[in-house]
Amino acid sequence: MNHDQAKAFVRQAVQRVVPGADFTGLDPGVSLRDTFEMDSLDFLEFVEALAELSGRELTEDDYPALVTWDGCAARLVAGAGASAQGRSG
Repeated sequence: MNHDQAKAFVRQAVQRVVPGADFTGLDPGVSLRDTFEMDSLDFLEFVEALAELSGRELTEDDYPALVTWDGCAARLVAGAGASAQGRSG
C-alpha cells in the first residue's frame, strides 16, 4: 500500500461517518476530528471503518497517529510494511 492508496481509505472512512465530507483544500496535517466535528463515538466508528477498509488492525495505541489525514496514511503504510515483513520472515 502506498501513501495515496492509504489516503483514499481515510477519505472513504471519514465519509462513512460524515457523509458528504468535503476534503477540498483540507490541510493533511490538521485534525480530522476537529475539521469534521467528530465526537468520540464518531472517531471510534471512523477507526473501525478505516481498519475494515484497509485490512489493518488498529488499536487504541494507534489513535494518536490517526488524528490527521497524513498521520492515518503514514500509519497504514507503516502497518503494510510490517505485515509484509511478518509474512516473509
